[in-house]
Amino acid sequence: LVYICTDWLSHTPIAVYAMEHGKHVAIEVPAATTVDECWQLVNTAEITRRHCMMLENCCYDFFELNTLHMVQKGLFGEIVHAEGAYIHELRSQLDSGTSWRTKFYESFNGNPYPTHGFGPVCQVMNIHRGDKLNYLVSVSSNQFGMTAYLKEKFGESSPEASKHYEIGDMNTTIIRTEKGKTIMIQHDVTSPRPYSRLYTISGTKGFAQKYPKESIALAPNTHEFMPQERFDQLMKTYEHPFIKEIGEVAKRVGGHGGMDFIMDYRLIHCLRKGLPLDQDVYDAAEWSCLVELTKISVLHGGTPVKIPDFTRGDWNKLNGLKFAE
Repeated sequence: LVYICTDWLSHTPIAVYAMEHGKHVAIEVPAATTVDECWQLVNTAEITRRHCMMLENCCYDFFELNTLHMVQKGLFGEIVHAEGAYIHELRSQLDSGTSWRTKFYESFNGNPYPTHGFGPVCQVMNIHRGDKLNYLVSVSSNQFGMTAYLKEKFGESSPEASKHYEIGDMNTTIIRTEKGKTIMIQHDVTSPRPYSRLYTISGTKGFAQKYPKESIALAPNTHEFMPQERFDQLMKTYEHPFIKEIGEVAKRVGGHGGMDFIMDYRLIHCLRKGLPLDQDVYDAAEWSCLVELTKISVLHGGTPVKIPDFTRGDWNKLNGLKFAE
């Protein structure tokens, strides 16, 4: 197994090289930054028969796993809409002037980092396991936050303050699926606001949200969130099997609250047992392709952009997301 934790632009070349040399790969997010790179990952994994997993740790956070379990047990009915985001104030990365992330922002406008919010909701909505992504529209605000921060930090006439960044402060992307469901994904790393991945799911029988407070509403009382005592009991009743098995160990070890540990544990478990991975190469491609596709939509005034079917027509052959035991 080759574990790839380099900068975004080198993820796909290293992964392709490793698979061509007989290694499974686990790639930090996003796995690719262009649609062509996404196809490279899919084609190489299929040809070499190697596993290619994107390391989307947010799929293994505790609330996400428990509510996924509830969805699969039918508590929320038919999921018709979901929301995810990466809202994380990171302007201090501009201070050194050497961050490869901020270098990327100089010529990019769209969503460069979609998968933390997108991955968990795609699992909830069974993307390529009964439904598929059809098209997206994406719009960005102008860029205000970086310029304001640099002027305040270094002075109005400083070289840092005069540097141009193409990326807008807030990018909002709307996606429609083959079965008529919708997903909203946002990205903002320049606004002074609390961290949020949104993680919101809305179904015909209920609603759940992770931020700003983990909350659930279930029919028939959906005008307000359920009391804390009932919420706690629900989380205990529908505790995901992964959490039951290793949740306490994961919390002690840590890594973003334990979700990194669960992700690595599952990856190693599945490889040792010869089982399918929880996230496959099609997940990596579907979730990562938003990088380039949002840029295209933004550059063309929010025009709809088709999302490729990386399964080549096989998106409806699996019936829901089923983790290997």
